[in-house]
Amino acid sequence: MTILVTGATGSVGRLLVDELVAADLPVRALTNNPKKAALPQSVEVAKGYLGKPETLPAALRGIDTVYLAPLPAYVDDFVTAAQQAGVRRVVVLSGEPAEYEAQGDPAEWHYYKVERAIEQGGFEWTHLRPGQFMNNTLDWATSIKAENVVRAPYPAAVQTPIDLKDIAAVAKVAISNESYTGQKLTMSGPEGLTAPQQVEYIAQALGREVKFEEQSPEEYMAVWTPIVGTETAQWLLDGFRMMAEHPMTPEPTVQRLTGRPAITYREWALANADAFR
Repeated sequence: MTILVTGATGSVGRLLVDELVAADLPVRALTNNPKKAALPQSVEVAKGYLGKPETLPAALRGIDTVYLAPLPAYVDDFVTAAQQAGVRRVVVLSGEPAEYEAQGDPAEWHYYKVERAIEQGGFEWTHLRPGQFMNNTLDWATSIKAENVVRAPYPAAVQTPIDLKDIAAVAKVAISNESYTGQKLTMSGPEGLTAPQQVEYIAQALGREVKFEEQSPEEYMAVWTPIVGTETAQWLLDGFRMMAEHPMTPEPTVQRLTGRPAITYREWALANADAFR
């Protein structure tokens, strides 16, 4: 049973490759740049990318199970190629917002667009729905290095950030254990935290003071609109507001599937302290 890992040099995909190799499972890694991939020697490398559908037939040949990174614009092309190749199972890296997207305008679907296409494609499926990544707070590195300050809106917003390693560990279990077929696995880190609490953990890891300053919604939009566009910036801002009004609570999925506690934000901050120095 060869497993195709798409996005194999991406943030989660690369960690998943190592998880599967450690479990002695046969892996084919889809990457657009094999020379830079630095993949384990035992991994079969397929040159390609989900956004280049013409590369998929060769990559999917002889594949039973696919780990699918989310690329909604090309999911229909993937479905067609996977059906033609006889792929049986697809484990989708989706996201916690998928359930909310399903109730809204199809033009705004992102994660749910991928989930729906895979289900309608007739594959056996498992959807992985992590929430916020701990790595997202690496965006704070520039202001911490320059000013020892983090600026963000809605300081009372409670998130449950998850480490990428935990997502990869859950993905490995979902791939290797077919009892999770047909399940939507929402996952999170082990604790609910506000941004000021996360900043304090970073400060402890650095051994110096780092201040938190609240941004107004207008200030946040002014900073992020030129970077990600108005729609995405507003979507992110609305997410902070919702988490202030409806604090998130941790999900037990990581421990339930892996048999070990999920990585805490404090542990993540200590491991990534150099990124903020």
